[in-house]
Amino acid sequence: MPGSQILNPAQTLDRRSVLAGLGASLIVPPGASAQPSAEDIAHRLAQAESAGRISGLHALLVSRGGRLVFEHYGNGDDESEIQGRLRDVAFGPDVPHDLRSVSKSVIGLVYGIALAAGKVPPPEAKLYDQFPEYADLAREPGRDRITIHHVLSMTLGIEWDELTIPYGSDLRNSEIAMEAAPDRFRFILERPIIGEPGTRWAYCGGATALLGRLISRGTGEPLLAYCRRVLFEPLGFGAVDWAQGRGDGQYRAASGLRLLPRDLMKIGELVQAGGAWGGQQVVPRDWLKRALVPAVVIPDGRRYGYHWYLGASFAAALPHPERWAGGIGWGGQRLYVFPALDLGVAQCCGNYDKSAAEQRRINDAIVDEIVLPGI
Repeated sequence: MPGSQILNPAQTLDRRSVLAGLGASLIVPPGASAQPSAEDIAHRLAQAESAGRISGLHALLVSRGGRLVFEHYGNGDDESEIQGRLRDVAFGPDVPHDLRSVSKSVIGLVYGIALAAGKVPPPEAKLYDQFPEYADLAREPGRDRITIHHVLSMTLGIEWDELTIPYGSDLRNSEIAMEAAPDRFRFILERPIIGEPGTRWAYCGGATALLGRLISRGTGEPLLAYCRRVLFEPLGFGAVDWAQGRGDGQYRAASGLRLLPRDLMKIGELVQAGGAWGGQQVVPRDWLKRALVPAVVIPDGRRYGYHWYLGASFAAALPHPERWAGGIGWGGQRLYVFPALDLGVAQCCGNYDKSAAEQRRINDAIVDEIVLPGI
């Protein structure tokens, strides 16, 4: 994610050229670079927390070459979509944490597994053909142009807004309204069409809900059970939970996953390894390549693949910008893979009440000022 330093015109031009170059898959051979020192990272982290540049950090893990090289846990209040407010938690390796919207990136991987097994429709398939129970909606003009590709890339062209209205209880936030709807899938599929599919990215938890539904229906298994069988168990995960809707009991595919921080880090290591784990191809490599190819430009200049963000770090400590693929969740949940550095970064925070801008500033400080120096 871009750092917070002020850029001169030459740097700005470089930033644009690097982001524009995110047009190919991020699965690349790692380059040679220094091994990070756990002691140095810990020292920089302590300085940043003491200076107030970082707050709310619950867990920070750094992996290099598939090996965990740094692990830090803090204390503080937390929020769980399952348990609600949690007071004065002492975080550690055995304490699960909400991933919030990093859940979306996990769904992006699991969809590829289900596709290889012939259980879900390919990206080229028409969306409404997969939901015959809503034939009345499918007949409306323009809906026949929406495909699974548009769902995976969040470019459906429908009216959806969960960024300008804070999460909470305000039904003007589309995700909150979806959770309150008697039929979440009808709510998503009946949203008005406001643009041509494939032309504009709009952050959409409804898209992930549709993918989760396709996975569970196509496999004949509850979403958590299928994810556990094809992804979590092969990677040796510990405690796992997934929040469900209060009204309909549907797993909240977009935001409800709860994992141990080390298991979140394993997801990054899996992506770094091209989908392979323990001699087994868990996520098809071809799918991972496709998922990490930019499908659309986000308004802030980053790219978006199939439920994965694609960007670059412009940390002052780096000799040149470094591209990353990542999952991003509210409150400061992050998973980054830096392919050329063979580096993964997983973090969990409790900054749910902070603004999006402040969450991003803290995240930039963690990645750019604490982890990347010395790489």
